[in-house]
Amino acid sequence: MKNVLCTGSGGFIGAHTLAHIMHNTDWNVICLDSFRHKGKTDRIREMLTAHPDWHARTRVIMHDLNAPISAQLMDQIGPVDYILNIASESHVDRSIDYPVPFVTNNTNLILNMLEYAREVKPNVFMQISTDEVYGAAEPGKNHAEWAPILPSNPYSASKAAQEAIAISYWRTYNVPIVITNTMNNFGEMQDTEKFIPMIMKRLLNGQKVGIHGNAERIGSRYYLHARNHADALLYIINNLPPTMYEDSDKVVYPSRYNVVGDTEVDNLEMAKLIARFMGKKLDYELIDFHATRPGHDRRYALDGTKLKSLGWEPPVAFEESLKRTVDWTMERKEWLL
Repeated sequence: MKNVLCTGSGGFIGAHTLAHIMHNTDWNVICLDSFRHKGKTDRIREMLTAHPDWHARTRVIMHDLNAPISAQLMDQIGPVDYILNIASESHVDRSIDYPVPFVTNNTNLILNMLEYAREVKPNVFMQISTDEVYGAAEPGKNHAEWAPILPSNPYSASKAAQEAIAISYWRTYNVPIVITNTMNNFGEMQDTEKFIPMIMKRLLNGQKVGIHGNAERIGSRYYLHARNHADALLYIINNLPPTMYEDSDKVVYPSRYNVVGDTEVDNLEMAKLIARFMGKKLDYELIDFHATRPGHDRRYALDGTKLKSLGWEPPVAFEESLKRTVDWTMERKEWLL
């Protein structure tokens, strides 16, 4: 039985990762979250209420990762085999409005987690990152692993900084770093500041939906259900040991994998799909955010060839996972408050 420390477990992606580990392993999970950003105890409670047998394998510890992990907290956490570092401030608009506290939080967080990892020496330290570190992708171009880093806004810059610091600890201190980059995750229990639940909320309230783009070009994304994302993380842990700098004089990069959805969808197509699944009429207007909002990119895209060639594919297709999300949310409308 393994012990996993999952930071940001009260966040949207963290909660789905917790659920996926519980469903598919016999591991213990230590959930570390401050619950003062966008993490919610409600997400963890939702899952533990539905699966009371998970209580014995789950521990929730409150800690703000702006502060170091003390010796006392380290003792409380206990031995750790794997670290999944998911916690981060992640909302682009908030990073644009308040860049200094946003970036400071994310850089303090990675430094404190890596210092902790130096002490406890896990088998894997997985740094969960984003497609946005590569910046905008031109039509027809998908960024492969180790493409040039060119972040467009303070959020993506803070994630690029986390990666760079993690790589330095891999090189200097031999921390077993694995970096994963993913795109727009969606699923049940997501905050309404994100695109898909925001559309659902507006459709439910009979409001007009703003679509980023103009008549010539509408923004697009690859979308991935958060449980598909979690499935990839578990696959990597179980099948792809981290590359270590000390293993060879020729090793210059730590392990890195793009976790990619199977379908690219533009913003208008996404809104129409959601409206169809909800049985609602879509009333929308095009908003050229690219022209009015600094740091906005019309398209992000990752090349998922590497991880696919190593045996992983998303277990649930895009449209099916989107319909499940819409149906679940319509039965639990409190998540759109």
